[in-house]
Amino acid sequence: MRVLIVDDEPKAIALIASYLEHFSGFDLVNTFRNALKALEYLNSHSVDVIFLDINMPHLSGLSLAKMIPHKTAIVFTTAYSEHALESYEVDAMDYLLKPISLERFSKTMTKLINKTELLSSTPHQSQKLSNTIFVKSGLETHQIDTSKVKYLKKDGNYIHYVLSERSIMARQSISEALSFLTEDFIQVQKSFIVNFRKIQSLTNEHVVIDKERIPIGLQFKVELLKKVGR
Repeated sequence: MRVLIVDDEPKAIALIASYLEHFSGFDLVNTFRNALKALEYLNSHSVDVIFLDINMPHLSGLSLAKMIPHKTAIVFTTAYSEHALESYEVDAMDYLLKPISLERFSKTMTKLINKTELLSSTPHQSQKLSNTIFVKSGLETHQIDTSKVKYLKKDGNYIHYVLSERSIMARQSISEALSFLTEDFIQVQKSFIVNFRKIQSLTNEHVVIDKERIPIGLQFKVELLKKVGR
C-alpha cells in the first residue's frame, strides 16, 4: 500500500515513518509538512493511506481530507483530543492521539491490513477486465459502459467522463481513473485520457474524436505513437 504522511512536525513524521518499517507491504512514497503541498501532490498521484495531522497552518487536515479521493484511507493524528469529534465529519479509518505508541499504531495497521484483504476478495481487480465500471458522482453511483466513453478530462480534483450522450463528473485523479479502465484507454496529455478505439485521426499535436481536438503532451507522444504503430 502506498503511504503518505502529512504533518507540520518533523519529529511526528519521523516517528510514523519509523513505525511503518515494522510492517511489510506498506511503502512510504512521500511526506509533507504543508497540507497545500500535499494537495498539489495528490492531484497527480494516487496513494492508499494518509497519516494526516489535523492542526496545521494554512490548510487543516480536516479540510484536506474533504478534498481527496474517498477510496484513500485516512488516519488522523493530533495532539489535541478535542479534535476527535470534528474528525467524525470525515469517514476516517482511525484517529491517533499523540504521543503515538507503537502498540496503538499497530492496531491501526491491523485495520488497514484487514481492509486490504477485504478489497482483494471483491471484484475490484477483475473490474479492469470488464467494459463496465461504477463511478461515484456526488451522492449517486453511475454504471458506465467504458466502450461508450470518448475521453476523460481532468478539471481540478475532478474527472469528467465524456460519453456521446452525457458527461459524468467524479472526484478522482488521473492515476485512479486509469487503474479502473481497460487497456483501450491511454493518457495523451496531463489532463486527458482518450479511448483509443474512438480516435478518428491524429497528428503530432492532437487526436480527433467526434470532431473534437484533444491535445497531445510531449511526454505522452512516444507511447501514443507506439500504440498506433508509428
